[in-house]
Amino acid sequence: MKKFQFRSVVTLANSKLSIKFAAILLAASTLISALLGIFRDRLLNSYYLDTYPTGIDAYTAAFTVPDFMFFILTSGALAVSFIPVFNQRLASGNKKSAWELSSSIINLFALVTLVSSILIMIFADPLIRYVVGPGLDESGTILAINMMRVIAINPFLFSIATVLSSMQQAVGRFVFYSLAPALYNVGILIGITVFTGGINIFGFQLFEGGIMGVALGVVFGAVLQVLVSLVGLFGLGFDYEFKIYWKNYGFKSVLKLLPARSLDQGIDYVSGIVNTNLSSRMGAGALRSYQQANTLHQMPVNLIGVAISTAFFPKMTEETGEGNEEEFNGTFRKALRMIIFISLPVSIITYFARGYVVNFIKNGGDPIIANVLGSMIVAIFAQSVFHIASRGFYARQDTRTPFRISIISIGLSMLFSVIFTRIGFGPYGLGWAQSLGAVIEMFLLLGILNKRSKKKLFNKDFWSGLWRMVIATVVTGVVAYIMTKFFPLLATDNSFFVTFPKFCLISLASIIAYFAASYLLDLEEVAPIFNYINKILFRNVSQKKD
Repeated sequence: MKKFQFRSVVTLANSKLSIKFAAILLAASTLISALLGIFRDRLLNSYYLDTYPTGIDAYTAAFTVPDFMFFILTSGALAVSFIPVFNQRLASGNKKSAWELSSSIINLFALVTLVSSILIMIFADPLIRYVVGPGLDESGTILAINMMRVIAINPFLFSIATVLSSMQQAVGRFVFYSLAPALYNVGILIGITVFTGGINIFGFQLFEGGIMGVALGVVFGAVLQVLVSLVGLFGLGFDYEFKIYWKNYGFKSVLKLLPARSLDQGIDYVSGIVNTNLSSRMGAGALRSYQQANTLHQMPVNLIGVAISTAFFPKMTEETGEGNEEEFNGTFRKALRMIIFISLPVSIITYFARGYVVNFIKNGGDPIIANVLGSMIVAIFAQSVFHIASRGFYARQDTRTPFRISIISIGLSMLFSVIFTRIGFGPYGLGWAQSLGAVIEMFLLLGILNKRSKKKLFNKDFWSGLWRMVIATVVTGVVAYIMTKFFPLLATDNSFFVTFPKFCLISLASIIAYFAASYLLDLEEVAPIFNYINKILFRNVSQKKD
């Protein structure tokens, strides 16, 4: 009976979702993952940022190269290259080719990332000393080398999980796909709270503990991702074979699409390595402070840009596959407007409430993290838009154009980083450089996409709606500023339970102002919200009459 219930729950969870529910689910799961990430960083910063800044800098530096290898070899590069080709096979009824393609991708990437993991373990010493952490002292360098060797297995584990989750994403399965990031954070939390105290089994001390336990938690979280991704395959009918079908046409197509997108991902992360290198030279704790601000600014980007564009991407690939450009343009505009509508107020609220936000991850706050986050506010909006703009090209199986644009924008961003830090901007210069690069990339992508569209991509209604969103955002900014004066962040506000209510009041008043302004400006995106509120109110009234 229990087995039957488990199978029923998994089957229900693996059913295909509409774009609306997929977007809601992905946004909700991203929010949960972000909250777990905030709790994770709060614990780490509370334990180490003030008491052991060298150790937390070493932990942060240890991630850089393994993450780079994952991003350049797999990550989003595989998803946007694999899904359109995989969908074509399924749409044509050629499941055999689809399974051969999937098996080939899993086996190839498992092999490549396993080799890369071994190479990272071997060359961890020079990578830390000369590439990502030249500014660390000797004790921090040794610790970072040892932690990198532990975390080096992650590209291998992540690559397997990514292929499995991409298959689910392609067919509209998002439940177990959406659980993976949260479980990754759960693994790290277990590392912080359990593994740091050491691992003792039957009286044998397998591991002494300390901050190295966090690195073990990172690997444990990656293992959990693989396991939940396997559950998501239930009922799909995937016929795995331990073989690479080099002659499979779909496999060849994916391999042709991958290099440009992989290099695009890699260039993005090269900018991160440059910033890690620069921040490691700014004193103990500076590397971690920059990384924390970067993580905080990425949370709304993932919650808005990644979640919405991921939900819309399968439909966009279907429409381009059918050659229906008018439908594609409509879907793209809808997704873009939705992202802009949400990211604009979130960006402005984050700017005015950045000090409160930083309090969530470090008790008592941190002015360096807050100011670096403030310099990245423009990047929140621009990078959210980037995710749907780039998918406009990927849906058409064009990975080269976004790559070429990335070369320009990321190159400028790295140049700005060096210049700004040289003239004394410190870690804040890294944030401003990232914002400038993101804006340049956003405008270039949208401009080229619009120029290549045979039918008008950005019509009069789109531009009218955009200007009204900007006006509503200005109103929101004024309200957010006033609310911070009513509920100021005091030096004594060193508790989450003191800071969080103030942040909620500021955010709530600002959001209400944004919705009210949007309603008065007749923005279509806010209409469903007010309709839902009216429905609830009238339903309560009708129930009282009955």
